[in-house]
Amino acid sequence: MAKSGARSSDSFIKQRSGSGTILRIKLENFMCHSNLQIEFGEWVNFITGQNGSGKSAILTALCVAFGCRAKGTQRAATLKDFIKTGCSYAVVHVEMKNQGEDAFKPETYGDVIIIERRITESTSSTVLKDNQGKKVCNRKDELRELVEHYNIDVENPCVVMSQDKSREFLHSGNDKDKFKFFFKATLLQQVNDLLKSIYEHLNNATAIVDEMENTIKPIEKEISVLHVKIRNMEQVEEIAQKLQQLKKKLAWSWVYDVDRQLQEQTEKIVKLKERIPTCQAKIDWELSKVESLRDRLTKKKAQVACLMDESTAMKREIESFRNSAKTAAREKIALQEEFHHKCNNVHKIKDRVRRLEQQVGDINEQTMRNTQAEQSEIEEKLKYLEQQIEKVETLLSRLKEEENCLLEKALAGRKEMEHIEYMIRDHQKRQRIINSNISDLKKHQTNKVTAFGGDRVIYLLQAIERHHRRFRKPPIGPIGSHVTLVDGNKWASTVEQALGNILNAFIVTDHKDSLTLRGCANEANYRNLKIIIYDFSRPRLNIPRHMMPQTEHPTIFSVLHSDNPTVLNVLVDVSGVERQVLAENYEVGKAVAFGKRLSNLKEVFTLDGFRMFFRGSVQTTLPSVSRRPTRLCASFGDQIKDLEIEASREQNEINQCMRRKREAEENLEELESKMRTLKKHRSQAENALTTKELEMQDLKNTVAAEMEASSSSSVNELQLEIMKGREEIEEKEALLEKLQNCLKEAELKADELKASFVNLSESAKGEIDAFEEAENELKKIEIDLQSAEAEKIHYENIMKSKVLPDIKGAEANYEELKNKRKESDQKASEICPESETESLGPWDGSTPEQLSAQINRMNQRLNRENQQFSESIDDLRMMYESLERKIAKKRKSYQNQREKLMACKNALDSRWSKFQRNASLLRRQLTWQFNSHLGKKGISGHIKVSYENKTLSIEVKMPQDATSNSVRDTKGLSGGERSFSTLCFALALHEMTEAPFRAMDEFDVFMDAVSRKISLDALVDFAIAQGAQWMFITPHDISMVKSHERIKKQQMAAPRS
Repeated sequence: MAKSGARSSDSFIKQRSGSGTILRIKLENFMCHSNLQIEFGEWVNFITGQNGSGKSAILTALCVAFGCRAKGTQRAATLKDFIKTGCSYAVVHVEMKNQGEDAFKPETYGDVIIIERRITESTSSTVLKDNQGKKVCNRKDELRELVEHYNIDVENPCVVMSQDKSREFLHSGNDKDKFKFFFKATLLQQVNDLLKSIYEHLNNATAIVDEMENTIKPIEKEISVLHVKIRNMEQVEEIAQKLQQLKKKLAWSWVYDVDRQLQEQTEKIVKLKERIPTCQAKIDWELSKVESLRDRLTKKKAQVACLMDESTAMKREIESFRNSAKTAAREKIALQEEFHHKCNNVHKIKDRVRRLEQQVGDINEQTMRNTQAEQSEIEEKLKYLEQQIEKVETLLSRLKEEENCLLEKALAGRKEMEHIEYMIRDHQKRQRIINSNISDLKKHQTNKVTAFGGDRVIYLLQAIERHHRRFRKPPIGPIGSHVTLVDGNKWASTVEQALGNILNAFIVTDHKDSLTLRGCANEANYRNLKIIIYDFSRPRLNIPRHMMPQTEHPTIFSVLHSDNPTVLNVLVDVSGVERQVLAENYEVGKAVAFGKRLSNLKEVFTLDGFRMFFRGSVQTTLPSVSRRPTRLCASFGDQIKDLEIEASREQNEINQCMRRKREAEENLEELESKMRTLKKHRSQAENALTTKELEMQDLKNTVAAEMEASSSSSVNELQLEIMKGREEIEEKEALLEKLQNCLKEAELKADELKASFVNLSESAKGEIDAFEEAENELKKIEIDLQSAEAEKIHYENIMKSKVLPDIKGAEANYEELKNKRKESDQKASEICPESETESLGPWDGSTPEQLSAQINRMNQRLNRENQQFSESIDDLRMMYESLERKIAKKRKSYQNQREKLMACKNALDSRWSKFQRNASLLRRQLTWQFNSHLGKKGISGHIKVSYENKTLSIEVKMPQDATSNSVRDTKGLSGGERSFSTLCFALALHEMTEAPFRAMDEFDVFMDAVSRKISLDALVDFAIAQGAQWMFITPHDISMVKSHERIKKQQMAAPRS
């Protein structure tokens, strides 16, 4: 592949004509040269020399010869600065080869073109000469054409890289500078600017066409007006024709309307006559129904009378059996109760006898067991127990008294603690309110407007300022910021209480401004803003004395002041401040409000916060409300100081209450400890008392039992009671047997009566049900009979009062309509024959009234149209056709121009798309070429070009870097590495640009020996392979450059000291 590449390169070199290459440069009095002539080879040229020898002046002269400005060379500000010191002129003479197919006007210039630029102190001129040295042209356009022909852009750094550009290019690390270099070197900048300028020209041309089309719009408007007039005139003619037709239709519509009425009347008569048989049939039906119901009623009455007698006898018998059964049941229940009562008495007597027998046995046993010694011992023990119980009771009463005393103290301590906690909460609440008020006042002190709505007012005012053009008149508000007090701060709080939220309101002049202000409030997140609509043009209201309360006390209106009359008018009209009186205290206010019924008095407000007024005839007094710092005061500083003192006072109160609370908690804890100890002692004493009482009760019971046992007489008495109880039991049991027999007899009797009653009820049920059913049927028949008779009478009345009279009236109307039809037909025939109306179409059912109204409307419209148009329709049509011919050519011309502009725009869009595609391809080509040149030194890299951000970044990866991380900024490389990578970037750009010659000055700056050797080899190989003429200028030694037949080396003379 290398050999084939070399062969293709050789074949290219053989075909190369060398047209456009520089043959010779002569300098006279240019910069440091008095007279210099240097010849160039067609291939690679190296120019070396010491610093100051004038190497860079050669490139500067070359740039000046091809039309570069002085500033573009970066060596001087004006061309006269290139004249050597002490001389009056300078001459740059450049000879350029002009052979081959690419030759520029060879018939005029021949094989060589001479460009000579002469510079003086005042002017400069450029002359183009042929190969004989004869002057051909001195116009700049010819030089520009030559430069464009050979694509020589000396300001392109890829064509001529001067010393300053070389240093700047090699040393710069700015991505935007690299992008500018790339964009200009690849001519993308030139194409981009050209396309944008074409876009601008197209837009200008489109604007011109728009202006030209606007010039014919008045004529088009006139044509449109004429067209409307013609159409209206045509409509007038149509209206006149329709009017004549409608008049003919109206004449015959009276006939047709009568025909319609005759038809309707005929149908009505037929329908009415059809109602006679129907009505008569209903009358006959109801009559037959009445006769049938009367027969059924007679039969049913006889049946009900028979059943009534039978059911009455049966009911009397059933009632008798029911009463007997109830009596037997009551007797049975009485006997059962008496039997149960006697049984209970017997059981009680038996229980008493049993207890008496047991008591007798116990007495006898106890008597045998007890002795005198036991009795004395028991008595001593009883006395001891009584003494112990008395001591314990005394101790227990004392403990209870102490416990009650401590309990009362604890309850008092708890109440005191609750009171102290309530006071602490109350003081803390007041302190929070005071601190909040202090914060608000400090904010109001900074900006008084915030006192009337907070920060939302600031946002609202800012929104009003943004939309001030939308208001007819600027809103006024908040009202409170426009109001001050006349007599200091005395009535500030009372006035604020009276006015309330109206101080936060805004005033606008009309409803539209109100909607705009509401929108601003929503934008500022200020909900529920009060807006008052009031006419700003009204002068300040002058309130007569007799319309105000007749009192020496001030009104709110008298203590208020505002520079804005609209604000005072709103306060008068909306709040009635001229009728609101201020009083010193409650008593004075009550006397003013209710003492005398003052005229024009609305309300009374007192300094201590009361509000008094009449609600109808009822005297109403609203209590004082909590006071807050007033927003209407003259100075917020005094209020802030007073509130801070009050807050400090509240804090002292809180500290004192906290101290009292701690003391109360300690006392309560001590009392509860004592109470727990007393409860423990009381519980022990109660347990001891209960134990002693139980012991004493046991002893007493024992003693009582012994005493009863010692009495023998008591035993005899008990035995007598036992004997009596047994006798009584025998008597009661005999009586119970008798009662039981009576109870059985009563049960049998009650069961028999109940069974008889059930049997009788079942047998009588069928007869009673039959009687009730017959009675219900009788009632139903009577109701049906009444209904049938009413229906018969109803239909008879309809026949007499409605059907027959309606038929007679309809027949009379029919005769009248027939006569009217004859008259209408005769009148219509006089106006026009009926055949003409038939040709206009069938009758659509329109009434004469509708047609008359339609004719009146057409007449009115026809009169209006005739008054509106004075010209004839033929004149209007001629004017319309004349104007149409006048602008038809212009329309077509403008349309053709617009189509051409659109075609140009489409072509330009296509070129812009191709330009962007080529730019993308050049970006990839640049990366490939750059990486190829870096590979000669074993380096790899990548170039990222962003057309959107206008940046170009170079990433280089050195072979010795083991981290595999790329160096994104070339400043991170050494001087030689950076110069070599930048040189590779420049060579990659060179491959993407075309020019007959290229020049580079001090390209190897900042390179070390190794990098310079590699760079020179790369440059030489690239220059020979590319085939263009190259000029390398360097102050360094170039002996390392390999010798070649196409390489020419020249040494500049050393500078004179």
